[in-house]
Amino acid sequence: MALLRGTLTRAAVLLAVLAAIGLLPWLADRDPALTVLRARYPGREATHNALDAIRSELGLDAGPLAILRDWITGLARGDLGTSWTSGEPVADTVLPALGVSLTVMAAALTVTLTVTAAACLPALRRAAEGRPVPASGIAVASFAALPDFLIATLGVALFATWTGLLPAYGFNGPANLVLPALAMGLPGGGVLARLGRDAIGSVAAEDWVRQWRTAGYPRNRIAQGLLRRALPPLLPQSAIIAVSITGAAVAVETVFAVPGLGRAALTAADAQDLPVLQACMAILIAFGFTAGLLTRLAAKALNGDAAAVPASPPISGGLRRHYAWIAATATPLLIAVAYGLIRSGDIATGSRLAAPSAAAWLGTDELGRDVLARLGQGALWTAGAALLACGLAYLLALALGFVPRLAHPLAEAFNSFPVAIAGMIVVVVLGRGQWGAVLAVVAVSWPPLAAHAAELVARARTAGHLEARLALGAGHWWILRRHTLPVVTGPLAAHAGLRLPGMALGIASLGFLGLGAAPDSPEWGASLARSLPYLERAPLAALAPAAAMIALTLAVMAAVSLPKRRAR
Repeated sequence: MALLRGTLTRAAVLLAVLAAIGLLPWLADRDPALTVLRARYPGREATHNALDAIRSELGLDAGPLAILRDWITGLARGDLGTSWTSGEPVADTVLPALGVSLTVMAAALTVTLTVTAAACLPALRRAAEGRPVPASGIAVASFAALPDFLIATLGVALFATWTGLLPAYGFNGPANLVLPALAMGLPGGGVLARLGRDAIGSVAAEDWVRQWRTAGYPRNRIAQGLLRRALPPLLPQSAIIAVSITGAAVAVETVFAVPGLGRAALTAADAQDLPVLQACMAILIAFGFTAGLLTRLAAKALNGDAAAVPASPPISGGLRRHYAWIAATATPLLIAVAYGLIRSGDIATGSRLAAPSAAAWLGTDELGRDVLARLGQGALWTAGAALLACGLAYLLALALGFVPRLAHPLAEAFNSFPVAIAGMIVVVVLGRGQWGAVLAVVAVSWPPLAAHAAELVARARTAGHLEARLALGAGHWWILRRHTLPVVTGPLAAHAGLRLPGMALGIASLGFLGLGAAPDSPEWGASLARSLPYLERAPLAALAPAAAMIALTLAVMAAVSLPKRRAR
């Protein structure tokens, strides 16, 4: 019954999102008729009559319901429409791009499964032999937290620009698959590797494992039992990984100039070619929903009693090691912020792309601005936007937590939306800007917080002393203010704080794609995208924001994974 209810909720959300996509021509911030006029008739004046003629030709004057009806009926017939800019059928652009994207996603999924198997098989063997399974190391946890666009940038720098071992751009053969597959598959592989090792360690501590070993069961049989118990809780996480790979296609295909669906969607968003953008987003979202449904059905088929995956699995290492990680990664960031606050980021074209010097410790960018000063200023841009997104997601989750029947299914359904897709929808409706990036990050960040809030509210409402308070005459408002909210707000705020770095990286990823902060802003993602063309001449201009994002990830992962001191 729960599976059916969740499936129906996801289907309802999918229909709502498809309706929003179908209404994009009506919701668009810029007049679509003006876009079509400039694309098809570059020298023609944008008069009222010319714009009205184009609106009539495109059916934009029929109202939102007619626009939605025409798009959905066309989609049902397999007619994806006609491109506004080229005048060609959308299918001629989208279907070849879909084939390319499926190829890259399959390669990325292979990388994910390979990394997971390489990390989990030794743990499975140790558990079957009765030896303890060590927890994941901080390197694995940090690796899992790195965003795809950052791995792609580092891959271009290391394997293409500096060593020339692999091609950086295009899609001409198997060699062109390597870097995109690694960038899209490694983060998911790190996540599943960490969760898989922890799930195996949790199952290995159960009594039946010791009983089977005492009874003389062969190690292969014990390993099969361990795997069957540990696998079901990982399958829903696999659905989220599949969604993340889908969203990664936008950034990774853009970095490597792969002619796939993600790059086609971003190009269409830039040109406001809404029919192409609608088709790309519908296919990407449908792919994510389908992957989620299949993995949940597989989990249901395998599920006897599934072992739970720890919500916050520990990371191996002592306190000194964790404090050393925090100090080594957080200190350079704080120095950069302080430096950026006292130094100027003014344009100085006479010293463009200069090497590091006493005047500019990390050199200058393409406009002669101090890279380190811009890096510090960009930290405030990125962190400020992330704090705003975190606060909004927290408030939304807190409100939904008091409606658990709505919070849980909605949270599961909205987990199927990558931040890049949300960013493109926001750009079409509201235009580019940091505020739009904040809204896009909020749209994909609130689900886990809402699910946690619902659990906390349920726990507070079942407290043993609550009935006594009601019997003594306490009103519902008093209980809410003095009991429920104090129980919920603190832990939920701590959870939101743990997700703050991920939100900052989400803001940076949208800036990198041109869906967030202005290209000339010091925001880390926008700075990284702007500096990539000058990677050979001024590598520090591109590597500085990349290194800052890596340092942020490492510092936070070390901080949230500090081992608890044992009570004396």
